[in-house]
Amino acid sequence: MNLTFYIVRFLIILGLSFGLSFIWAPFLDKFLHKHKLVKRIRPPSAAPIFSELHKNKGETPTSAGILIWVMVTILTLLFYFLSRLFNLDILKSLNFLSRKETLLPFGVLIASALVGLFDDLLNIKGIGPNGGGLRMHHRLLLYTFIALVGAFWFYVKLDWDLVHIPFIGNFNIGLWYILVFVFVIVATSFSVNETDGLDGLAGGILLICFFAYAIISFFQGRYDLTCFCGAIIGSLTAFLWFNIYPARFFMGDTGAMSLGVVLGVIAMLTNEFFLLPLIGIVLVWESISVILQVLSKKIRKKKIFLSTPIHHHFEALGWTEPKVVMRFWLINAVGAVAGLIIFLLEQIL
Repeated sequence: MNLTFYIVRFLIILGLSFGLSFIWAPFLDKFLHKHKLVKRIRPPSAAPIFSELHKNKGETPTSAGILIWVMVTILTLLFYFLSRLFNLDILKSLNFLSRKETLLPFGVLIASALVGLFDDLLNIKGIGPNGGGLRMHHRLLLYTFIALVGAFWFYVKLDWDLVHIPFIGNFNIGLWYILVFVFVIVATSFSVNETDGLDGLAGGILLICFFAYAIISFFQGRYDLTCFCGAIIGSLTAFLWFNIYPARFFMGDTGAMSLGVVLGVIAMLTNEFFLLPLIGIVLVWESISVILQVLSKKIRKKKIFLSTPIHHHFEALGWTEPKVVMRFWLINAVGAVAGLIIFLLEQIL
């Protein structure tokens, strides 16, 4: 099969994912509004600036990330079972679930999405510390466990401990690979969660990141993984249509955490996780701003930023929400292009 076929295959999966998600989204929107599945805004005593900036968002439903992972699940399993039930070449060619490339990201997508959904439901019902769902250390343990399963899959099942550093080379790092894998997955998932604070922000950033890794996986000949990215891109685009300012619904942890975990896994699968800080440069900024703010308040007893994550700092300075979101999209797009340039230069040199 030539490259044109694989491009068309990718576009078919992407198009189906977008079309079906776009049709389903209004029904999900009505369901979320009808049942008032609304995320609780942090009280003014805990975050005065944030509460003032987002006081009008208290009625916007959350957990709409299920639009993305449910559609990806449907398409993945649909083409898998159709290819097994009917002896048709077209159906076999559209199946993109394979042990080598997509079984692990598909598995962690479902596992992390269910954990995120459980956390969202606790938050909606006001269960947990300040009614905010799971405690941070509980969430950290759960997502670390998911990351450990993925790490052992690579290290034990695939006998993989190779790390690629752009323009330097490949290195076998033994058991250290498990630690690196867990760090990448947990850091990426929580960074996406930190970024999911403005209408359309996390969705747009993730769209850019998954497009970049779809290109990388395509050039590596990982065509099933490319299609898996296509399924995410399609449903994420439909989600973003309803999530841009003013948002009809929010992604919630069921979307942000699961997509963050999957993004990290794909970065590890392609062995291009050193490019992730460039491809997802805004994700890095968001996390660093929170870490610096916490350290500064503990050590200096002063804040560096008016509010964190950093997108709230710019809001507090007077930037409108769409202005912050679109400029952050542009910054991340530049970072993703820089990451792709590095990747492609390595293929040439």
